[in-house]
Amino acid sequence: MRKLYAAFVFVLLSSWVLAQQTLELGQNYYDEQKGIVYDREFTVDLKLHTNGYALGVNIANLRTYYLTTFLNFEFGEIKHPKQFRQSFDFKPTANGKVSRAFVFGKQNNFFVLRGGYGQKRYFSEKAKRKGLAIGISYELGPSIGLLKPYYLELQYPEQSTNEIVTRSEKYSEENANVFLDITRIFGSSSFSRGFSEISVIPGGHAKAAVHFDWGAFDEFVKAIEAGVMLDFYFQEVPIMIESSKVENTENRPIFINLFLNLQLGKRW
Repeated sequence: MRKLYAAFVFVLLSSWVLAQQTLELGQNYYDEQKGIVYDREFTVDLKLHTNGYALGVNIANLRTYYLTTFLNFEFGEIKHPKQFRQSFDFKPTANGKVSRAFVFGKQNNFFVLRGGYGQKRYFSEKAKRKGLAIGISYELGPSIGLLKPYYLELQYPEQSTNEIVTRSEKYSEENANVFLDITRIFGSSSFSRGFSEISVIPGGHAKAAVHFDWGAFDEFVKAIEAGVMLDFYFQEVPIMIESSKVENTENRPIFINLFLNLQLGKRW
C-alpha cells in the first residue's frame, strides 16, 4: 500500500513540475488537445495585382489549427488596362519646368480603400511537423473608391508675344481638343495636383487565394498568397477619357485582377 501511495505522489509531483515549464518564444508548439499556442496575429500585406498595387494590414485571431479569422485594411491603386506611360524629350522651359512622363487619354487616378472580414483555412495537419501550411483564404467587404483628377502640362501659343505658354490643366469638355492633342502635351503635372478635388465612389470587394505559410507555428509570419480579387462599384469609374482619339478605353464599374501577396508579421 505504501508503494502504491508513493507512486501516486511521484506522478502528481512530476505532473506539477511539467506544468511549470515555460514555452520559449519563436518555437513551434502544438498540443494535440488544445491546438496551437499562439492565438493572435498581425501581418502586413505587400500586394501586386495585374492592374495596380495595394499595401495593407491584417489583425487576426487563430481559432484552431485549421481556422484563422482576420480583419483586413488596405490602400491601393487600380489602373486602366490600356493606360501606359510615355514621354517626350523636351528642353526645360524658361521658368524651369521639366517634362514628366504622362499617360495619354487619362482623366483620373483611381485609389481604393478596402476593409474586409476574412478567413484562412488549412488543408491538413502535415504542417504541424514539416512547417509548411497550405490552405485557402477568402475575404469580403466594402470599398471606397477615390478619384483624383489627372493634370497635364498643356502648351498654348501666346498671341501677343508668339511664345508658348505651359498651363497645368485637368480634362474638361472645354479643353478636350488640347488635352487629346498629343503635340500640345508637355508632360504630366506634379502628382500632388488634384488632391483637393478628390471625389468618392462607394463599392465593395471580394478575394480568394491559395495560402502558403512557412513556419505555421513560428512567432514570425512568412507567407505568400496567389489568387483573384474582384472590385465592384455602383457607377462606371472614369479613369480614361472615352473618345475616338483614345482607342479601347471603355470605362467600367467592375475590375477583376490576379494578385500575388507577400505577408510578414508576428504571432503572440
